[in-house]
Formats: sequence, C-alpha cells, structure tokens
Amino acid sequence: MDPRIREHAALIAETCVELSAGDTLLIDAAPAADDLVVALMELAGDVGAHPFVVRDRMGKRFRRAYLRNHESVIEEPRHIRALYDELDVFVAIRSEANTATLADVDPATNAAYDRSIEDIRDVRLATRWCLTQYPSDAYAQLAGMSTAAYENFVWDAINRDWAEQAAFQSQLVERLEAADEVRLRSGDRTDLRLSVDGMIVLNDTASHNLPGGEVFTAPVVDSVEGEVCFDVPAMIDGVEVADISLRFEGGRVVEHDAPKHRELVTELLDTDDGARRLGELGIGMNRAIDRFTKNMLFDEKMGDTVHLALGMAYDDTVPEGRERNRSAKHEDLIVDMHEDSSIELDGEVVQRNGRFAFEDGFEG
Repeated sequence: MDPRIREHAALIAETCVELSAGDTLLIDAAPAADDLVVALMELAGDVGAHPFVVRDRMGKRFRRAYLRNHESVIEEPRHIRALYDELDVFVAIRSEANTATLADVDPATNAAYDRSIEDIRDVRLATRWCLTQYPSDAYAQLAGMSTAAYENFVWDAINRDWAEQAAFQSQLVERLEAADEVRLRSGDRTDLRLSVDGMIVLNDTASHNLPGGEVFTAPVVDSVEGEVCFDVPAMIDGVEVADISLRFEGGRVVEHDAPKHRELVTELLDTDDGARRLGELGIGMNRAIDRFTKNMLFDEKMGDTVHLALGMAYDDTVPEGRERNRSAKHEDLIVDMHEDSSIELDGEVVQRNGRFAFEDGFEG
C-alpha cells in the first residue's frame, strides 16, 4: 500500500474526527478507495471503534436507478435517518467511477430527493464528520490528468503541515472577524457587497474537509447586493456549468443566467426559498492546489479564489439568535481572483490580484 494512503488515513482518524474507543463509525466509499478504507478500518481496530462501510458513493449508480424510475412523492427514508441517529463519526470518501452518473436524472427529481434528505444531512453534520478524496481514475480524467499525476496532486494538497497553514489563514480570520461589509470585485462582471457583521468566521485546515485550506463564514441573510459572475465551471448534478451569473437584491437572486445551462440553474434556484440566498462566503488559501480540477472539494480551497454557496448556511457559522439560511441545497460556486480582482473589508483592500495584505508582493 502506498504510504501516503496510511498518512491520509491517520490524518482523518487522529486529526479530523478524533476517532476513539467505542465510537460508531460509518465510512461511505466506492470500491476505488478500498485501500483507504482498509487503512481506516485498521485504525478503527487499533482504537476500539465500531466501523461499518456503505457504498452510497459508488458513482451514485444506485441512486440514479431509483430516481429515474420514481414517480411518486419522495419521502424521507426513515431507516437511513435511524442509521445516522446512531452515529458518532461519519467519513465520506469521493472515489466514484463516473462523476456524471446523475446527469440524465431530471433536475426537479434531484431537487426533490435533496429536500427529502435535508433533515438527514443536518443529523449527519451534527456528528464528527470528514469529507475527503481518493485519487480515482474518474477524478483524474475529470481533471485532465494521468492517474499518477493526480495521485501526487491529491496527496500534496492533503498530507501537509496543517499547523503552518492554520497560522497563515488566521491572519485573514482576524481581519474578517472585525469586519462588517465585504466587497468582492473581479473584472467588469463581479461587484458584490454583503455583510458578515457578527457572524462566526472559521479557519478550515484539517477538520471537516480534506484537503482544507479556506476561511469561511455565513453572510447576513438579507445583506447581499450586486452582481457576480462565476468564471470557474461548476459540476451541478454531474453537468459542467460555466459562466453562471447572478444578480442579488435584498439578499435574494432576482436575475440569473448560464449560457448553456440556464434551465439547470433555474431548477437549482427553485429548489426552495433558501436556494436563492447565500449560505456561505469562503476564501481559498491552499496554494498546494495549483490548478482547477472540476472538483469543488479542491477548487474551492485553491489559493486566490472566492466561493459563494447558494443555499444552506452551516450551523457553526451563525451565532445563536441570528437567522441561518436553510435549504436542501448547498451549491458552491467559484470566482477566480488571480487577476483584476480585489477583496475589500469595510473599504480596505485586503487582497488584490491574489496577494493578501499580509504577504510580500501585495500592492494596496
């Protein structure tokens, strides 16, 4: 077994989820990731945890078969809810054989399914959880890379000095915590303002997502104003969607477009009321991720990017007593901030053209 797999497994078990004796552990992975699953099972045995493996991430092939033949109202699957109710730890490993398996499922049906499992997702997020990637052939192909090159890319982004990365990111956390208004500008198609006043700013390193490498929070729900063009393609239900543009008024999307897939974006926005609002502002800071790979787990962490999520706000980014955006969706979309771009906090530029104010080479 590649020693980097065992290093990856140890990072998940010891740092991300802090696996310990007596923990009930669910691992969700397709067969391509079996080596990582084996390494995790060994660690679970070492500490006296109780692991169980499911295959829901097998290219979503099983879900496709169900959804394409489902004609009645999709209800919450109570037996799956019962499983998650009993969990202490959840580890999801992306390793599908086909990343586009759901591309021919009707978007409205996908949205209905997402609504049916919304409460289950909340239960799952209340566990100690980790979402990570195994460098499978399908994801290498999606990235336009050989499998060997993609393995190096994945493990260079994951197996790194996270204490050093956390210290680097903390410099932005301090500035964002003290801010009220954030302004994002990029080219002539993005000029967006939003408030983060009083919201909780998180420093994501090796915690819930592997790789980590972002600073993120939730916008004040009704504060978002302006226009944004997401110039990095997004994979929505297995379909590559480019150049999504949105215009916000009073926190809601009031106009939208996507040259080739406008109807798919419309279905996304019509999932529920919360899908037309932003649930997350994230700033990518992991410069070991040096290219876009059409995989949001990596692309949103890439240094010198900003991502905004339509839909659900994470509970731990919203203080008690403040409104949290709720939705069956959480769809991350990316703006490349390398050129002709800036991030302002209360009128002060903290990043210009991919360089932060606390870095050498910054031009204010």
